[in-house]
Amino acid sequence: MHTIKSHFEIHSRFRNGIFLLSILLFICVLIYFFYPKSQNSQQDFVELTKFQHHVDSLKKIAQEKKNDFRLKPFNPNFISDYKGYQLGLTPDQLDRLFAYRNQDKWINSATDFKNVTQVSDSLLAAISPLFKFPKWIKNNRTHKKHKKNKLPARSFDQKEDLAVVSAKMIQEKVNIPDFIAERIIRYREKIGGFVGDTQLQDIAGLYNHQRKKILSFFTVKTPRNIKRININEASIDQLIEVPYFDFEMALEVRDFIEDNQGISSFEELGKINGFSLEKIDRIALYLKLN
Repeated sequence: MHTIKSHFEIHSRFRNGIFLLSILLFICVLIYFFYPKSQNSQQDFVELTKFQHHVDSLKKIAQEKKNDFRLKPFNPNFISDYKGYQLGLTPDQLDRLFAYRNQDKWINSATDFKNVTQVSDSLLAAISPLFKFPKWIKNNRTHKKHKKNKLPARSFDQKEDLAVVSAKMIQEKVNIPDFIAERIIRYREKIGGFVGDTQLQDIAGLYNHQRKKILSFFTVKTPRNIKRININEASIDQLIEVPYFDFEMALEVRDFIEDNQGISSFEELGKINGFSLEKIDRIALYLKLN
């Protein structure tokens, strides 16, 4: 019994030291659990709140970018370089579209878009549901599906003068978009007045059925007074006066006529590189052969 007890006997100096150590440990535990904990908890809460705000802001930015990237309906006539990149168009396909639009021509259907850009059928099938065209184009398509109404025949006297008519009157009579009616008047002013009805073919965006409907109500009654020039004798300055010739084309025409010692028909001008025979009938309004 003496042997077992000897293992638990502690000198008084050690007991005092252990007692003091126990008090210090107890005080440290109290300090840790009360004072530092409340301070650290408050600080941790503030930091967590800041962190959560930061995470929320990042989520918001990511969602905005996602919304921006999501493709929305668009008019294929106004595709930018960046938009084309998003759609998967190649630079060559975009260049074809831009060249087509620079001619003041318009894409009015998915078929037009494919013919102009030469995109693949798979890409067209993916992006064509997003094409959004003006309402008046959709209305024109609807009208084409129905049987065409025969335009009423009007005599020359019953028609109004296309040389002086206003854009508003054309729009009211024919029911075409206002900007097309205004484009007709602007072109008439640009060339100094209409010389013949066929010049309506020069109006960009004017469809054939719209042109025919216009001509069922209007005709050029007071054409611009011009003196037709003999093309075989015309100078460069005289050729430039023709609305369909710029300076370079006037030079080409003059050189071609001199090289061939004159022409006997306007169709011969089709041999000139870059010359369009589509406007021969309108060019003939200003020129003659003899």
